[in-house]
Amino acid sequence: RSSMTVERIFDELGHFKRFQACLYFAAAFQAIACGIHYLASVFLVETPNFVCGVPGNITHVLYGNMTGSSLEEILPVFKSGPVVVKTADGEQWELSRCRSALRIEPADFTYDFHGNKTVSACAGKFVFDHSEVRQNIVTDWDLVCDREWLAKLCQPTFMLGVLIGALVFGDVADRVGRVRILMFTSLSQFVLGVLVAFSGNYYLFMVLRFLLAMVSSGYLVVVFVYVTEFTGSKVRTWTSMHVHAHFAVGVMVVALTGYLVRVWWIYQIILSTCTSPFLLFCWKFPETPFYLLTKGRYKDAQALLDAMARFNGLECRLKAEQLMEIEKSDKAAALLEQEAEGQPAQPEKKLSILDLFGSWRMAGRTCTVWSIWFIGSLGYYVFSLGSVSLGGNQYMNLFLVGAVELPSYMVGCFAMDRIGRRMTCAPALLLAGVTCILIIVVPEIEALAIALSMIGKFAIAIAFGLIYLYTCELYPTIIRSLAVGTGSMMCRVGSVVAPFCVYLADVWQYLPQVIVGILAFIIGVLTLLLPETLGQPLTNTLEEAESLGRKPKTKQSPLRNRDAEDGCFNLRALLSL
Repeated sequence: RSSMTVERIFDELGHFKRFQACLYFAAAFQAIACGIHYLASVFLVETPNFVCGVPGNITHVLYGNMTGSSLEEILPVFKSGPVVVKTADGEQWELSRCRSALRIEPADFTYDFHGNKTVSACAGKFVFDHSEVRQNIVTDWDLVCDREWLAKLCQPTFMLGVLIGALVFGDVADRVGRVRILMFTSLSQFVLGVLVAFSGNYYLFMVLRFLLAMVSSGYLVVVFVYVTEFTGSKVRTWTSMHVHAHFAVGVMVVALTGYLVRVWWIYQIILSTCTSPFLLFCWKFPETPFYLLTKGRYKDAQALLDAMARFNGLECRLKAEQLMEIEKSDKAAALLEQEAEGQPAQPEKKLSILDLFGSWRMAGRTCTVWSIWFIGSLGYYVFSLGSVSLGGNQYMNLFLVGAVELPSYMVGCFAMDRIGRRMTCAPALLLAGVTCILIIVVPEIEALAIALSMIGKFAIAIAFGLIYLYTCELYPTIIRSLAVGTGSMMCRVGSVVAPFCVYLADVWQYLPQVIVGILAFIIGVLTLLLPETLGQPLTNTLEEAESLGRKPKTKQSPLRNRDAEDGCFNLRALLSL
C-alpha cells in the first residue's frame, strides 16, 4: 500500500509535467555515455589486414597478378595466400599473417616458387593496413597471431564488469540514495574514459576498461530506478522503455566518431567527453520522493514536493508526514481485516530463488522468462558487435544497428498497449529467429544481408525492451524484485556470452546467426505459453500470480480489485537490479 501512497504524489502534482520531464531527459541523456562505452570496443579491437614484416627495405611486391613497391599498396585487397616481396638485399620472402618463408636461392622473382624455403613464425614484427584503421590497440600492441586472444578478451571482460557493476551499484543505491550513485558513476565514466586513452600498456587498458564497465553499468541500472520513481504510472512504460533509446543513440555516436577519427586514443577521448556537459548540472538533481519518504527524511521530501508543485505551476496540498501516516494506517487496517477474517497474522516469510519454482506452472514460467532475458541480451550484442563484419561500410552498419532501435521502442510501446505483452514479445522473437535463418539461406547479396540483420536487431530490441515490464507483471509483489533481479542476471550472462558467440564466425561465417536464430525461434514459441498481463492488476500473492491466464472461478470483490491496482507503483521494482 505504500506504493499507492507515493502514487498520490503524481496524481496531485502530475505524472510527467515540466519538472519530471526536465529530470527525465537530463538523466536519460547520460545513458548515451553507457551505449558509447558498451560498444566502443567494436573499433578499439578491430583487426585490420596484416602480414609479417621482413628485415630490410622492400623494393618489389607480388600478390597474384598484382605488383607494387610496398606492402601498403597490397594490404587493402589482401585476403589469403602469401604476399611475395623482394628486399634491397636481394632476398625473397613469402609473407602470410603469422608465418614468413625465406626462399633459398630463387632463380627469378615470380609469385610461384617450388624450391626450398625456410619457414618461421613472425618475430614480433607486423605490417598493418592503415587505410581503414590508422591506429588502435591491436596495431599498437601487436595483438595478433598468438596474442590475438588478448584482443578477443577485451569485450567479454568488459561485460563481466557490467555484471559486477549492476550487482554492486544496484545494492548501494538502495543504501545511500540514487542521486549519489548517479553523480559518482557519471564522474567516474568521464575520468576513467579519458584515462583509458592514456593507458600505456594492454594490462592497464584492461583494468581501466573493467572499472569503466562497472560504473557504466551502475549508472544504467540506477537511472532506470530514478526515472521510474519520478514518473507516474500513466507514462512509466514509455519512460522506462525509452531510456533504451538513449543507449541506442550512444551506439550511433560510436559509429560516427569511429568513421571520423581513426586513431584510437583520440577516438576514446572524444567518446568520453561528448556527454561531459551532464557533469555541470547532475549535482543539482534531487533525490526521489520515494527514497526520501522511505528513509524518513520528511523535511527534504516536503521541500521536494513544494518544488515540484511550484515548477509545474500547481499548488501542493500534500504533506510528507501525512503520507506516511496514511501508509501506517493502511497497514493497520490490512492487519485488522485479516484478523476479522479469522486469519492469524503470519510472520513474514523469507523468500528465496526457490520460490520462483514453487509449482510446475511457475517453474515453466520462470525458465521461459529467464530465456527471454538471455536471448534478448545475447541477440542484442551479437547483432551489434557482428554488424561490422556484414560487408559494406562497417561504420554505416553500426550506425544503422543503433538507428533501428529508435522505432523499435516506439512500435514496442504501442503494441504492448494494444495487442498485449505476450503477443508483442513472441512475434518479435520469432521474427528475429526467421531473419537469422534467412541471412544464411539467401544468396550472398551484401545489401540483403545487411537489411535482414537490421530487421533482426529491430525485432530483438522490442523483446529486450519489454521483458523488464513483462517480468514485473508476471510475478507477485512478494517476489517481484527477486524475479526481475534474477532475470537481470540472466541478461548479464547473455552479454558475457555474446562476444564469444561473435568470435564463432571464425569457424563459420554464419554460426553466430545460427545460434541466435534457433534460440530466438524456440524461445519465441515458448513465450506463447505465457499468460497475458495487459489490463490485469499486479498480483500480490503466489496464488494470484499462478492463476494468471486462467478464468477466475469467482468474481473478485471491488476491494480486492482496488488493492491489486494499488500495487501498480511496484513497477519501480522493474529495474531495481
